[in-house]
Amino acid sequence: MDILRSVLVAGTGPTAVQLAVLFKRWRNSRVGLAGRRSVRSAPFFDALRQSGGTVAVDASDPKLEALGGQYAVDAFFLEYMEAEGSWETLILSVTADAYVAVLAQLPPELLRSLRCVALLSPTFGSNSLVSHYLKNRGCTAEVLSFSTYLGDTRRTADRQPNRVLTTAVKRKVYAGASHSCSESLESFRFLYKDAGIALETMDSALDAETRNISLYVHPPLFMNDFSLGAIFGQPALPKYVYKLFPEGPITGTLISEMLSQWKEISALVGTLGAQPLNLLQFMVDDNYPIRPESISRNHIDDFAKLDPIHQQYLLYIRYASLLIDPYSEPNREGRYFDFSAVPLRSVFVNHEDEWDIPRMPKEDDYRLKIIQGIARSAGVPCPTIDRFVARYDQAVEEAAKRLSGSALSEAFRTQSFEADIEQICSELLPARSL
Repeated sequence: MDILRSVLVAGTGPTAVQLAVLFKRWRNSRVGLAGRRSVRSAPFFDALRQSGGTVAVDASDPKLEALGGQYAVDAFFLEYMEAEGSWETLILSVTADAYVAVLAQLPPELLRSLRCVALLSPTFGSNSLVSHYLKNRGCTAEVLSFSTYLGDTRRTADRQPNRVLTTAVKRKVYAGASHSCSESLESFRFLYKDAGIALETMDSALDAETRNISLYVHPPLFMNDFSLGAIFGQPALPKYVYKLFPEGPITGTLISEMLSQWKEISALVGTLGAQPLNLLQFMVDDNYPIRPESISRNHIDDFAKLDPIHQQYLLYIRYASLLIDPYSEPNREGRYFDFSAVPLRSVFVNHEDEWDIPRMPKEDDYRLKIIQGIARSAGVPCPTIDRFVARYDQAVEEAAKRLSGSALSEAFRTQSFEADIEQICSELLPARSL
């Protein structure tokens, strides 16, 4: 029985729309969309009602045509608890910190009908968390983890919220399963192939979850004094995530911390029986390529064997080489595309009229604290990760004091995520669970 015959997508963001179109176009699936009532989701559900459930994806480039299309979904639910029917597969197209909250709102009988649960953008340990939760509720569904979302999909101001724009796709996405032999992964591999994306299956879900570049670069880039000052201090002049100091946070110290954090995560990954990755190779081959003149192939492939000073040098060269897009066409003045000009977003007032923290580093706080909790349970030291967490928590606490008297989102409440960590460790480290 095909697990993609009927698919319920949990989430109302652009990625949920893109997935719904993929399933309708390439598998003619029965597709449902489920979300929660909020100021932000209301326009999306209004658009669905007015259009008879239509969702649409426009591709910004003819090369992305396989991801585009316009289709009507078969059902949509304004609340997760209102979802009904029997579904083969559930796609969790929400942030990793919301997985358990979403599952808890879905009807128990719906959960028990599932054969597969796919985590679209999980973090380290998410598969163990969801597997533990489902088993305790009598659900035997296989849980799949994808390394990352398949590309870049967004809403634009001139479009209805049920119509989105996909501007880029990943060359490769990794996926792993909670079961050792997975037919479900094969179904997704063929779907991704139809969409023009290579899906590489891994030996375990954890191997896939650790193939997400955000785990390795976001904490050092966002959880340093320079970036935290820009995020919570709202500077008069913009600061940029990927630029060298003083335009951005990248210094020799930041690169040193990035290297140290990679080594801490690699030690934990090895302790858990998964395969650590070559950081520089992953950056160049799986994310943004640089010119071979900048770093030789031998240095990329042998990165893990080099001494720390040499490794820091190569990481710094990698970021310096991407200040501009090295493969863009220069203009008449010889200028290449300013690839690194990604602004550091400051705290803002959200749709609920509350002060909120940007997705980066808010989501990174959850990712990093989960890794920190697993490492402590496994007895793996992580002093660099501890330093990132302490910096972030202090910045949040100080910002909350400055904004005292204003409406603040939950992001301003320091969290430990102990419940999630305990459930993850009970699966990954059953003999040493908390």
